[in-house]
Amino acid sequence: MTHCILLGAPVDEGQRRLGCLMGPAAYRVAGLANTMTSLGHTVEDRGDVVPAEPAGETCSNPAVHHLPETIAWTAALREATQTAMADGMPIIMGGDHSLALGSVAGVAAYAASVGRPLFVIWLDAHSDFHTVETTTSGNLHGTPMAYANGRPGFDPFPSFPAPVPGENICMFGIRSVDPAEHEAMQQSDIAVNDMRVLDEQGIVAPLRTFLEKVRAANGMLHVSLDVDFLDPSIAPAVGTTVPGGTTFREAHLVMELLHESGLVTSLDLVELNPFLDERGRTAKLMVDLVGSLMGRKVFDRPTRSY
Repeated sequence: MTHCILLGAPVDEGQRRLGCLMGPAAYRVAGLANTMTSLGHTVEDRGDVVPAEPAGETCSNPAVHHLPETIAWTAALREATQTAMADGMPIIMGGDHSLALGSVAGVAAYAASVGRPLFVIWLDAHSDFHTVETTTSGNLHGTPMAYANGRPGFDPFPSFPAPVPGENICMFGIRSVDPAEHEAMQQSDIAVNDMRVLDEQGIVAPLRTFLEKVRAANGMLHVSLDVDFLDPSIAPAVGTTVPGGTTFREAHLVMELLHESGLVTSLDLVELNPFLDERGRTAKLMVDLVGSLMGRKVFDRPTRSY
């Protein structure tokens, strides 16, 4: 049994398409808490995190927008996630992927405090490996993995606590990477399992290889699940759709393997935009995936009416 701690992160400032701030409410309505309690876990909903007033920070890149707001969110989410780690398994309900600037920082700080290495699996169509200096879109939801890895170019953000080494990062389902991000990742030890790798090797082999590394190191594992990890045909409620994502069956297999590993210690649910959804279809699927992550087996899955 796991004590699951829900943290709402209604972050909308990391990109330009409004609607992700409704994500936490959508997860609650879609029955996230009930799904976990039905599997025997306990759930504590600590409500939505509230950031401090933005301090007006600036940077040299004119493309960047909502910098002070994102820094405020990062600080608030770092504190909330680090605190929750001491009490159970935080599940951060987003919100766009810029929330991971704070959630992964909080998990990293906690892991360092207990003397264990942190590993991150990034389930996403995008690598999110830009920095504040290199982003051309100015959308800071494209930067959290570079921040976690300790890349330079993040002034005026605070330094990332205990940067995550490249060999402790697994990107899974990647299929949209800018040339600058690609070049930076080639200089790192990050395992990039893009969709071609998954097509050639399947889901199981590369994921088990990474999980065996986490287990051997007695590591803590943070999972960051972006809606666009899924194919947009089954998960339309995202503003960054990229064709060719994982299928329903593949996504559930990933979640079931993560559950069986017993290694997951924290979870992000990001980029759900309920304004773009079809009668809650994507929110329900994401909740269903969390169910698989928390122990629901394939034969336990309820029949759908659509």
